[in-house]
Amino acid sequence: MNEGIRLYRQKKFRQALDVFLSVHVEDSEQPTLSYYIGLCYAHLEKHDEALLYLEQVVNSDIGFLHIYQSRMIMGYIYAVSGRYRLAEFELNRLLEDGYESAKVYAALAYAIYAQRKTAPAIANLEKALKIDPDNANARNSLGFILAENEIQLDLALEHCQKAVNRYPKNAAYLDSLALVQRRRGNLQQAKVLYEQAVRISGGNPEIVGHYKELLQAAGVNV
Repeated sequence: MNEGIRLYRQKKFRQALDVFLSVHVEDSEQPTLSYYIGLCYAHLEKHDEALLYLEQVVNSDIGFLHIYQSRMIMGYIYAVSGRYRLAEFELNRLLEDGYESAKVYAALAYAIYAQRKTAPAIANLEKALKIDPDNANARNSLGFILAENEIQLDLALEHCQKAVNRYPKNAAYLDSLALVQRRRGNLQQAKVLYEQAVRISGGNPEIVGHYKELLQAAGVNV
């Protein structure tokens, strides 16, 4: 198993997976093997296979860090595959088991907001920032949600600006700040921010779509 771990740490996930799948271990080491197989499948975007092995990990007594990471990855997989209620379930399990962190609250807010539950999403992001006031992801997410729902736009600006100040080349953060400025009626500032976000992201289709929406709203043909 050590050879597989070495390859995994070198980010050679396909090779590491091949090694792990060929390994035979004692029952006491099976959760550790399942953990690494699940991680490899997750990196290779083989989501169903990753879930199969990570489920074995969270139902074992392997230890805090492995279970925490496995549930986080399971929550992520469920979220990106549109299974938001399952993502919410996994992340709430972490909180119920005492694994409280800004990262968990922010991820839970994402899963909740995707189900159109605005108030609970805001509440979870506020909890994330109470734990870690410098968490740029939580600040960006909170600012975006406030702006999208036209709630407390001054506060939305504060959150998104702080996220951008910390990571000025993050296209997603620039995109959120552009939305805030658009909602505040500052279309020129929003235009500049969208242009930066489009350039940095290499033409991300979602960000390009937001930029086109702004231009159309301003009466510019696109």
